[in-house]
This record gives sequence, C-alpha cells and structure tokens, in this order.
Amino acid sequence: MQKILLVIDMQNDFIDGALGTAEALAIVEKVKNKIKDFDGKVFFTRDTHEENYMETQEGKNLPVPHCIRGTNGWQIHPELDALRRTDVIDKPTFGSRELAELLEKMHQKEEISEITLIGLCTDICVISNALTIKAFLPEVKVKVDSSCCAGVTPESHENAMNAMKMCQIEII
Repeated sequence: MQKILLVIDMQNDFIDGALGTAEALAIVEKVKNKIKDFDGKVFFTRDTHEENYMETQEGKNLPVPHCIRGTNGWQIHPELDALRRTDVIDKPTFGSRELAELLEKMHQKEEISEITLIGLCTDICVISNALTIKAFLPEVKVKVDSSCCAGVTPESHENAMNAMKMCQIEII
C-alpha cells in the first residue's frame, strides 16, 4: 500500500507574484516541512497557461495573466522545487485529468491507501483536483491538510474545506 502527497500549484505567481497573498506566503515553510517529512511518493502540479491566456475562458473570467509557461511566475517556488523528485504535471485546467489517470494506473499496479493534497488555491485547484481524484478513485482515502493550503481569501478557503468535507474528503 502506498501513500501519495500532491503539491498543488505552489508557484511563484500564486505565492508572491501576480495572484500572491499573505496567506499563500505563510504556508511555504509548512509545505516544505510536509514534503520533507512525508513517507511516500510526492507529485507536484503546475498551473500552465500560454501567451493567449487573456483570450481563454479563464482569462476572460480572471483577467490577470499568471503562470504563463516559461515565466518566473510559472515556476515552482525554489525552496519547494529543490525537494522535487518527479516530473511536474503541467495542467491547463483547474483539475488535472492527467494526474487522476496517473494515480488510477498506479493504484491498479499497487494499491494506494491514501492521497493527501496541499497547496494553492484551496478554493480553485485544490478542491478541483480533490474531487477529480475522488471521481477516479472513489474507494481511496483522499485528505487535504488545511494548514498547508491557502485560498484566494480566508473565507473562500474555509468554504472550500467545508465543501470537500461534505464530499467525503478528510480535512486534517
């Protein structure tokens, strides 16, 4: 049985860049310690947009260019990237089908006992990936460590935690 830690979108633009917040900056050290102390496989995702971001549906709804492929803002925070042992999963959408399919294949080869998510933003990409994974692997325990997550606002972070709890995702 294997345990998985998913580090969602801990990128410069979400920490101290275009969409950065004090709350996101405050979790970097906690995320770093969680990765260091985790006994299992660790995967990172990276929100990835192209130069035409402002022409996309997301760009029209959130008109702040961010995480444009190749920019500094797109990069994983350097202190966290130094801990990375696998390729980053680039995702052009909030929830990653590629990540869910990878986990499903891993589970078929060797049972996954639990998957823990941490990262940014709780209310957009963390919740989207948690629910996507729950749909692909309904019998695997999915957890979110709230102390290692931050939302767009503290209120939307709490709303996302409550929504995930209702969907049988364990909040720790």
